[in-house]
Amino acid sequence: MNLINRLRRMRSDDFSRALMRENRLHTDDLILPLFIMEGDAKSEQIDSMPGVERLSLDLMLKKVEQAHKLNINSIVLFPVVDAALKSDKAEESFNDNGLVQRAVREIKKEFNNIGVITDIALDPYTIHGQDGLVDKNGYVLNDQTVDVLIQQAISHANAGADVVAPSDMMDGRIGAIRNALEQENFKNTKILSYAAKYASSFYGPFRDAVGSKNNLGKSNKETYQMDPANSDEAFHEVEQDILEGADMVMIKPAGLYLDIISKIKEHFMKPTLAYQVSGEYAMLKAASKNNWLNEKDSVLESLLSIKRAGADGILTYYAIDAASWIKDQN
Repeated sequence: MNLINRLRRMRSDDFSRALMRENRLHTDDLILPLFIMEGDAKSEQIDSMPGVERLSLDLMLKKVEQAHKLNINSIVLFPVVDAALKSDKAEESFNDNGLVQRAVREIKKEFNNIGVITDIALDPYTIHGQDGLVDKNGYVLNDQTVDVLIQQAISHANAGADVVAPSDMMDGRIGAIRNALEQENFKNTKILSYAAKYASSFYGPFRDAVGSKNNLGKSNKETYQMDPANSDEAFHEVEQDILEGADMVMIKPAGLYLDIISKIKEHFMKPTLAYQVSGEYAMLKAASKNNWLNEKDSVLESLLSIKRAGADGILTYYAIDAASWIKDQN
C-alpha cells in the first residue's frame, strides 16, 4: 500500500508517542481521602475497601507525611463518629473540639503547606444516616439542614480548614455558607461544592467506612442526590452553586460520569474535581487481587481517563499508590 498518512507512524516509537501525548497525570492532580477516628496508635481495616484504614489522629499525621513526601498537596477528612455522639440534630458536627476540628489543627500545626479539605455534611453525625435533619416522616428538611451546615462550615474554617466541601446537596447551602464565611472574615476559605452528586449505588463501602450504613438502613438519598439518568440537571446544579459563590465544583462518582465531567468543564470553565468513589476503588482492588487486572496499569488508566475528561483534581483512595507509581515513571 502506498499511504501518505499512516496514523500508526507516530505510535511506532516511545519518543514520538510521548511527543504527542495530550494528557499526563501528575501528583498535583491527586487528593487523598482519609478516614479518621478517636484513639491513639489505632487503625482499623475497612473490609470492603482493602488497603484503606480508619486512623487515629497520630497515625493520620503519619499518613499525611507520607502523602506530603510524594508531593500530594491536598487531603480531605472524613470522620468516624462514636455512636454516642450522634443525634437527630447533629450537634457534634459543629463542636469546636470535635474530631475533624482537632484533626485540622493537628495537620496545620505540622504541615501548613498541605491543603486541608473538610466534608460539610451531617450523615456521620445523625442517628438515621441521612445528610440532613429529617421530619417525622423521614423526609430531609432543606432549610433547617442548611442552618446546621453553616455552623459546621464556620467551625471547620475556624479550626483552619483551607476548603470546606458541602457534599449534602441541599438547595441554597453554597450561598448561605459563603455569606457566613464572609461575615466571619474567612474571605479566603474556599468552597468546593459537590454540585453534581448522584444517588449512586457505588457509595456502599464509604458508608461502611464511616459507620452510616447501618443507620441508613433501607432508606435512600434520592430526594436530594441526583438521578443517575440525568445530565441536564447537572448543569442547573453546577450553575446555581457557581452563582452562589462556589470556587470549585465536584462531580461524584467519576468513572461512570465522565460525560458529566467533560460537559461541565467545557461549559463553565471552572475548577472541576471528580471523586473516584469507594465502589470504584473496591472494584479495581478486587479485580486486581484476583489477578484479573494489572492493578498499576488499570488504576493509572482509570485516573488518566478522569483527567482526560476534564477533571482538574481527583479524589481517589489510590492517591498514595498512584503518586508512587508516577514517581517511579519519572
